[in-house]
Parts: sequence; structure tokens; C-alpha cells
Amino acid sequence: MSVIDWSVLIITLVVIVVYGVYKSRGAQNIQGYLLGNQSLPWYHVCLSVMATQASAITFLSAPGLAYSSGMSFVQFYLGLPLAMIVLCITFVPIFHRLKVYTAYEYLEQRFDLKTRALTAFLFLIQRGLSTGITIYAPSIILSTILNINTTYTTLFIGSLVIFYTVYGGTKAVSYTQMLQMSIIFCGLFAAGIMVVHLLPGDIGFGRAISIAGKMGRTNAIDFKLDLNNQYTVWTGLIGGFFLQLSYFGTDQSQVGRYLSGASVSQSRLGLLMNGLVKIPMQFLILLIGVLVFAFYQYNRPPVFFNSFELNKLEKSKYAPELDRIKVDYDRAFEEKQIEVNKMNDALNANDKVFIDQQRIALQLADEKEKSIRKEVTDLMVKNDPDANIKDNNYIFLSFVTQYLPRGLIGLLIAIIFLASMGSTASALNSLASTTVIDIYKRLIKKDASDHEYLQASRLATVFWGVVCIVMALYASKIGNLLEAVNILGSYIYGTILGVFLVAFYVKQVNGRAVFIAALLTETIIVVLGRSDLVAYLWLNVIGCLLVVLISLIVQRIINIGKTKNQINL
Repeated sequence: MSVIDWSVLIITLVVIVVYGVYKSRGAQNIQGYLLGNQSLPWYHVCLSVMATQASAITFLSAPGLAYSSGMSFVQFYLGLPLAMIVLCITFVPIFHRLKVYTAYEYLEQRFDLKTRALTAFLFLIQRGLSTGITIYAPSIILSTILNINTTYTTLFIGSLVIFYTVYGGTKAVSYTQMLQMSIIFCGLFAAGIMVVHLLPGDIGFGRAISIAGKMGRTNAIDFKLDLNNQYTVWTGLIGGFFLQLSYFGTDQSQVGRYLSGASVSQSRLGLLMNGLVKIPMQFLILLIGVLVFAFYQYNRPPVFFNSFELNKLEKSKYAPELDRIKVDYDRAFEEKQIEVNKMNDALNANDKVFIDQQRIALQLADEKEKSIRKEVTDLMVKNDPDANIKDNNYIFLSFVTQYLPRGLIGLLIAIIFLASMGSTASALNSLASTTVIDIYKRLIKKDASDHEYLQASRLATVFWGVVCIVMALYASKIGNLLEAVNILGSYIYGTILGVFLVAFYVKQVNGRAVFIAALLTETIIVVLGRSDLVAYLWLNVIGCLLVVLISLIVQRIINIGKTKNQINL
């Protein structure tokens, strides 16, 4: 990066941190620290909710996912608007009316302490692990730019976020997220324009999309009902609906964002706007990945996008073999260039037979390129068994650092940092609030002063920050980060959502029945998930429905047992 890029990056990060600390000054009590005194307007709520969900993983992994397998991931969000409507009707007014700090407080009022503790524990596990993944994402950037190990960059990023989250609490998180999302929207728009601008003169936006489409990268909608297919309209509408409903309705990292709204109407409006804006934003991010793919049909892509791992191989004893593979890779790219040009001719002539022939030829050329890249990763493993051979998360970053103009590189990298800081700060704040309110205050020290709880919240933030950093150090082994976070959530969100739905709508079920149902369901979901019997989004549906069904059965058994005891007496 140039001096200009470094200046843009550093200034942006400093301004964000200073702004958040300044706006959050005066958080002297637990209510102000965890809920921002419930004073934020709807647009703050909307942008804060979006920033919490749209982490650096979104801006690093989503373009890489579109580059590798197409735009089908956008279907993941089809259930989001429906989930927002249900939340606004049910969850939001209930949480506001009860004046809770966390979502899990309500469960003790409805059921019992052990059910509250179980759901809080499940949340802490899921959010603690997934936050580690979000911290790892921006560390990839620094690692690539500075050509150093991600361990050092992970420690730096984690420490930076912990600092201003500990100081300012929810207000620091919300105010920084509003500014972050404003910069992010501008940067994404600029990135999309620049990708099109860098295409060859005779290849415009439409032709780039056509070429990518012929190679299977514009598959945004799939109506097939296939339980093993991760991304279809049905998995998005049904499985995605349950996942989003659980995430926004029961995950404290999101509940804490809209509980900070000044009123029920402000929280509702913020959530509804999020439901309207999120799908177009995600579509744009994936579209940028498709355009980057089209760009690399005319410009030779790296044989491996993770430059740190590639540099290690280049300096190893396997360097001569790598050089041979690079020669094969160059030859394969030149052959593919010929097929791409033929496809352009076929599209110009609008010859359907010719187009179909070239589509097959292009896909074969693409597979040949992938097989050569596989030789590189096999060589990396021979050189270092612990090498990170998943470079999906580095694709967009590699393009940005190599081809975009000075200044814009710094801005886009700042965007990825900001996204990570926003989502990580929300997560740490929610982990701290759940730990203090649901565990410390309820189970350990019930009668401490407000100042003691405030200090406990800050200490809990530091503790979870350290835990998440440790998790981040292992995140390089889990493949595409965006999918990893959602898969991890699908193991737990369905169970938690089922507990809340029983609490809201199945009044005859008591705490003992739902507690047993939640334990049994979580066991079943883990087994299903590990065996890959269904696509992961369906785990949310199955988990939710199992909790409701099993709790009704267990309650029925309990009632029969009570009746028999009464008869015997």
C-alpha cells in the first residue's frame, strides 16, 4: 500500500474510535453502559443492527464465495423481511414492556432460572466462538499487506476493539456503527464502479455478467426443493426465516441493539428498514465478487490468492516444482483466454448453438485451472502440514490491493476493518451484558451496587475479548468464514428460538418440560449437523420445531404423572 492508502486507513480508524469514545462519554451506570439509556433514534438502531450482522466476514468472504460458486448465497436472506415483521409484532413490544437488559431475563419470568441459564449459556458459547471468527477476518488484511503471520495481526485487531468497547459500552458501539455503515455504503459503491472500469474497453457491465453467467456464477435463484442444497429459495424463505428470527429475536448481540431504541416504534422502524436494505446490500456485495470473477477472465489471477502462504512455498525446497506448476497455470490461462474470446464472438453473433458449445468449453477450462490450483495446495501441505490452503477469503482483498487506485485501496481496507470493529464490538458488549445480568447478577452477587455491576461489565468485556482472540487464532482452519459463522449459528439458534416460541405461545408448557426439550433437541441437532444429513439452514427449522413438539410431549407426560399421584393419594 502507498503512503496515501496508509494515511486514509489510519485516519479513518482513529476518527471512528475517537468519535465513539467522545459520543459515549458519561456512561456512569449499568443502564447507560448496556442499553445506552434507551435513547437512540430509529436510524441509529437500523445502522447498528446492520453493522452488527455485516462483519468483515461479509466484505471479505462474500465476494470470494460469489467468485468461487456464484450468487446463490443471496437466497440465505430471503426470510429476513418476514422475520423482521414477526419481531416487530411480538418480540420488540414484549422486551420493551418488561424493561429487560437481556432477552433471557424474560425466560426466568415465564419459566424458571435453569431455563434462563441454559439459553444464556448456549448464546455465550455460540457468540463467543463466532466472534473469534469475525476478529480473524480483518487480521487477514494486515497479514496480507504486511506479509506477517495472522497471529500478530489478530492480537492487534482484538486489542483495538476491546479498548473502545470497554470504555464506552453500547453508546460507543452504536455511534461508531452509524458512521461505519455510512462509509461502508460509499466504499462499496465506489468498488463496484472501479471493477467495471478496469474491464477491457469492449467489455461492459452487461457482457461481464453474461460471461460470468455462462460459467455458472450468476445463479442467484434456485426454486428446486432439495434438502441437501445449502442455498435455494426454500432454504432461504423457511430455514433462513427461522435462523434470522432466532438471531434477531434471541441473540443478545442484536436484541441489545434494538433495546437501545428510544421507544417501541423507533426499534420497530429500525428493524423494518434493516429488512428492506439488507438484501439489496448483500446482492451488491455478491455482485462485486461476480464482477471480480469476470475481471480475472481477462487478467491472469494469482495461482493462489493467499500471498503469505504462497511466499512460504516460493522460499521452500519445493520452489522448482512450484515454478513448473506456474508454467502450466499460465498456459491454461492462455487457453482459457481463447475460449473467452470465442464466447464474446458467440454472444455478439447471438448464436445459441455456438454459445452452448462455448459455455461447455469455458467450464472445462475453468475446471482445468482449478485442478492446477489444487496441485499448488497439495504442494503447500507437503511443505507445511499446518498450511492454510483455503484462499477463498483472500480473493477480494488480493484484487483490491493489486488493481485499485491509491487512496481507494486504503478506504476499502478501512471499510473491512470498520465492519469487523462494529460487529465485534456489538458481540463483546452482548457477551458482557449476558454474563453480568444473567449469570453474575442473578447467580453470584444479587445485591451489588450499580457501580460494581458497571465494573463487572467492563471486566466481562475484557474476559470475552481475550476468549474471542484465542478463538480467532484457530479460525484459519475452518474454510469460508461467512459460511462457518452461519453453520455455527444453525447448531444453536433453532433450539433457542424454540424455547422463546414456547414461552410466547404455548402457555400450558412449564419450565421443566421446555428445559428437557431444549437439552434433547440440542443433542439431536448436533448429531444431525455432524452427519450432514440435511443442509445446515434446515437445522434451524428442525431445532425450533423439535423444542415445541418435545416440550408438549414432556409436559403431557408430567401432567399424566401428576394425575396418577393425585389418584393414588
